[in-house]
Amino acid sequence: MQIQFREFNPFDLWIWVEFSTVPSEMEKKYLEEAFNSWFYLGKLGAFNAENLQVQDEGLDISYMNYDDRRADDSLMSLMHNMGAFEYQGTWARCWFDLGTSDAIALDILINCLTQLDREYLPMEQLYIGGENADWTVEDSESRPESIYDYNN
Repeated sequence: MQIQFREFNPFDLWIWVEFSTVPSEMEKKYLEEAFNSWFYLGKLGAFNAENLQVQDEGLDISYMNYDDRRADDSLMSLMHNMGAFEYQGTWARCWFDLGTSDAIALDILINCLTQLDREYLPMEQLYIGGENADWTVEDSESRPESIYDYNN
């Protein structure tokens, strides 16, 4: 799977996936479940790079002292909205407002999709951001007219 970053606006972001063939209903469910899980973790503030205490500790975390107040002292890092998945031929796309979630969210998504590609659902390309010239975002019903009109 080729991964490409294009024009990136975290508050108005399209993520595109291209398959080698038209995806089946089961393949669509695999993809959507991965993205839904990622989004819900983000909505709950999981992608907060200011509070990576276990990662920062290193390999030996036996008897690690976890600072409960450190998370309270960091800025909130929440995803705001997700549109519905849309499909056209071998392409899938979904709109996101990543809010204040940190860039670690994208690394985690890419890691997840890379494994999904290897084991269950072959994907040709993953585009993060931008648009596809042959499938404009203006014709989307899942993206709000204004990102501030989207209530989720």
